[in-house]
Amino acid sequence: MDYICPYASPLGPMTMTSDGTALTGLWFDDQAHFAAGLSPDHELRDLPVFARTAAWLDAYFRGENPPEPPRICLRGTPFQSAVWELLLSIPRGETVTYGQLAHMLGSSARAVGGAVSRNPVSILVPCHRVVGAGGALTGYAGGIERKTALLRLENASV
Repeated sequence: MDYICPYASPLGPMTMTSDGTALTGLWFDDQAHFAAGLSPDHELRDLPVFARTAAWLDAYFRGENPPEPPRICLRGTPFQSAVWELLLSIPRGETVTYGQLAHMLGSSARAVGGAVSRNPVSILVPCHRVVGAGGALTGYAGGIERKTALLRLENASV
């Protein structure tokens, strides 16, 4: 059973999902791949993981260092999981290119871009910190305007 909970972010409504223990999804409601992998048999529920995620997001959007993040369970292919693990290593306020990630994985930038675009946990798994060659702001499932806003919030060079 999957559980969902809404979150009102300053950049638009979001939906959080959980398996009951860990955060399994966090999407802007109008983004590409919204709720991918969410069971059609889900219910709205108030869970501790959602309260912890909301507290993390509240601090993040205030420009503060967020508290310890909730436990995250990422569901994807082995390649997607490898890409998402690399995303978790990108420090706040910094960016890497799709090409750099591809080099680390011995893959192509296109393949990395496909995995990044299917990241099920926006912001906490910071796919917004991945940019195109030369720092071009491309490829954010939540929209380039949101990507720009998130990077500015982190004082990243945009």
